[in-house]
Amino acid sequence: MGESVELPTRLAILPFRNKVLLPGAIIRIRCTSPSSVKLVEQELWQREEKGLIGILPVRDSAETATSGTAVSSGVGGESADLGLKNQAGISDTHKLDSKNQQEVIHWHDRGVAARALHLSRGVEKPSGRVTYIVVLEGLCRFNVQELSTRGTYYTARITSLDMTKGEMEFIEQDQEFVALSRQFKATAMELISILEQKQKTGGRTKVLLETVPVHKLADIFVASFEISFEEQLSMLDSVDVKVRLSKATELVDRHLQSIRVAEKITQKVEGQLSKSQKEFLLRQQMKAIKEELGDNDDEEDDLVALERKMQGAGMPASIWKHALRELRRLKKMQPQQPGYNSSRVYLELLADLPWEKASPELELDLKAAKEHLDVDHYGLAKVKQRIIEYLAVRKLKPDARGPVLCFVGPPGVGKTSLASSIAASLGRKFIRISLGGVKDEADIRGHRRTYIGSMPGRLIDGLKRVGVRNPVMLLDEIDKTGSDVRGDPASALLEVLDPEQNKTFNDHYLNVPFDLSKVIFVATANRMQPIPPPLLDRMEVIELPGYTPEEKLKIAIRHLIPRVLDQHGLSSDFLQIPEDMVKLVIQRYTREAGVRNLERNLAALARAAAVKVAEQEHLVPFAKDVQRLSSPLLDGKLAESAEVEMEVILMGVNNHDISSAFRVASPMVVDEPMVEKVLGPPRYDDRETAERVANPGVSVGLVWTAFGGEVQFVEATAMVGKGDLHLTGQLGDVIKESAQIALTWVRARATELKLAISEETNLLEGRDIHIHFPAGAVPKDGPSAGVTLVTSLVSLFSKRRVRADTAMTGEMTLRGMVLPVGGVKDKVLAAHRHGIKRVILPERNLKDLVEVPATVLSSLEIILAKRMEDVLEQAFEGGCPWRQHSKL
Repeated sequence: MGESVELPTRLAILPFRNKVLLPGAIIRIRCTSPSSVKLVEQELWQREEKGLIGILPVRDSAETATSGTAVSSGVGGESADLGLKNQAGISDTHKLDSKNQQEVIHWHDRGVAARALHLSRGVEKPSGRVTYIVVLEGLCRFNVQELSTRGTYYTARITSLDMTKGEMEFIEQDQEFVALSRQFKATAMELISILEQKQKTGGRTKVLLETVPVHKLADIFVASFEISFEEQLSMLDSVDVKVRLSKATELVDRHLQSIRVAEKITQKVEGQLSKSQKEFLLRQQMKAIKEELGDNDDEEDDLVALERKMQGAGMPASIWKHALRELRRLKKMQPQQPGYNSSRVYLELLADLPWEKASPELELDLKAAKEHLDVDHYGLAKVKQRIIEYLAVRKLKPDARGPVLCFVGPPGVGKTSLASSIAASLGRKFIRISLGGVKDEADIRGHRRTYIGSMPGRLIDGLKRVGVRNPVMLLDEIDKTGSDVRGDPASALLEVLDPEQNKTFNDHYLNVPFDLSKVIFVATANRMQPIPPPLLDRMEVIELPGYTPEEKLKIAIRHLIPRVLDQHGLSSDFLQIPEDMVKLVIQRYTREAGVRNLERNLAALARAAAVKVAEQEHLVPFAKDVQRLSSPLLDGKLAESAEVEMEVILMGVNNHDISSAFRVASPMVVDEPMVEKVLGPPRYDDRETAERVANPGVSVGLVWTAFGGEVQFVEATAMVGKGDLHLTGQLGDVIKESAQIALTWVRARATELKLAISEETNLLEGRDIHIHFPAGAVPKDGPSAGVTLVTSLVSLFSKRRVRADTAMTGEMTLRGMVLPVGGVKDKVLAAHRHGIKRVILPERNLKDLVEVPATVLSSLEIILAKRMEDVLEQAFEGGCPWRQHSKL
């Protein structure tokens, strides 16, 4: 049905009296009159599959049978009825011979070309008259230009009314056509779904909606309905596809409404006693029996308990009035009624919410709070100072509306644990709400109670679980909320985080105001960019940089190793990890801003040790100088040099007994062979940078990611070509433009940099330049690679290597100015982690170095550059001797 058909200029015409065949429809007819039999025999039977005929509607005042009588019609299914306005035209009047009668008929001026899908020939007895049964498929519309006779049947000179492929592609771009197509498909899909539920058929009909063009679908659907002849003619005359879709949508919708009315009538005449009514009668009888027996009604007791709970919740007067009205409504309902459970759950939520209950305000001890922060977190001096300032204000003015703190930093730097420490310092309960991946506004504001499965938002639900009105609430991953047709959660958070609005926060499910002003909100994020500016304006951003290797070492010794040993049932008596081995793991197995991977690697070492300790559970040797052990774990006495078989450990035994039972002669000490055996070969090498910049054309840049700063190598090479520039490495538009600027700048100063003999020399003559940013699977974008690109190109053209101990970052203009970039702190820390000794930064980024730890700055040589020539002077060993004074 989807292919286009090339029509001849003249077709044999088979008249259909008071009947229309539409394109895509299939109809079965029985031909008995001499003229129709002759037409079928010459035009279809003899030509077999190549035969085409035209089907032309005719109508007359006397509705007598034509030579071709329709037996059944449809598109592989039952007919249904639709209606359209009559737009039928009437052409010239001709005479048709039928049963030896002369009668005047009216030909329609438009018809449908058809082909035979099936032909069967028969002979009537005893008359011997030949008949044909033909299954026809409508193909496309045509317009009749001239009608004539050929023997006993008619032929017509025609013109096709089908659109060409180009015309169809053009109209498919029309917004009105697109809207009509969507409306038709939606209505058709609804009709198909109802019919499939009713008839319990498969989804074969839905395949039509996906495979057949929508302008052909309109004819197919309408042809499957039983509609009046005038409506059929109106559909046939709809040559304009937009008009056709509009008419078809109206017909399908009318048929859909008729089906719904029929179903409604059917439901009304069904049995008067439904299942719910039966249950109601049975429950009423059960209630009467219980009253006769004197049994207590559990449901009554539950409602009384609920009312008592509501009275003790401490609701404000206006909300208590609303709750009482809802409770009275609940008491009048039967438990089996549809709204009973939802009303009861709603009232239980009102009773459970902490309207007045709050955590007691402890007298703040700033010294103790500072010690607590120092114990839980190493470093982060600036962040700790801001938290202490926040607590100091709370101490002087407990009801102060402080700012909403938002900790921004890479994963694993302690954002969530800092929020927990704030709660511990204030003596308040702590609750965490994860917003990562939330796209529905109802997750914040709740669903309206009219919806099935409605529930309160995460904020109200969290307060219900925590049981107090003044907790510390952590909004985790606030930068990872999304938005779609269901709303924007970030916009809903504007009311939550605004102290002037959140005292009357209105949850859609709760439908009464709730005071959130006593809640201390703390948010965390990996990046600031995805957070909408209005929401960011309501928070005070505190950035947490990545840790230096020295800080990671201290964190591992103080926090990670004790925690890992405890989680694996070990102690320092079983496993010891020296500082040198921790440094080895930090330098060769983890390069991250946080400490999560470091903790995973330490856990891997602990698991390896746990295996060896567990293997000695049944056979533990003791040295001669070890004092004899007396423990309830052992069933026998121990002799010198004996071997003890350990089988059962009782549940009530304390840790000291367990440690004594598993004590070995000496603890296991992690060394380098053990690290390589457990963690595998080193993932990183300090010589990596030197090896990668060993050839000209490679430079080292610094970039910022959501996981902290990273080192980015830029590789350039030349080959025979036509002067094209090739860029690879999943690059964005900004970084591609930076590469074009870098190449232009180098070509414009080729003579000054002694890369070309004269100004007329073209550096790209006869060769292409290919620039690659490894790794290719990681998307990259941003302007800060400008100076790195220029350095790589100068190194390539001059065939001189860039210094392996130097990394750089900065945006470059077309005139060679070096502009400042962001993320300087993270980039400098990344250079420090990778063993870089020299870092070239834009001169205007000098102010950002204040945030870099002093220990890091003392181990690096920071070089400030104002122009691109300053970068080249420092990027190459021995300076840039070929550089001449710039003319600009």
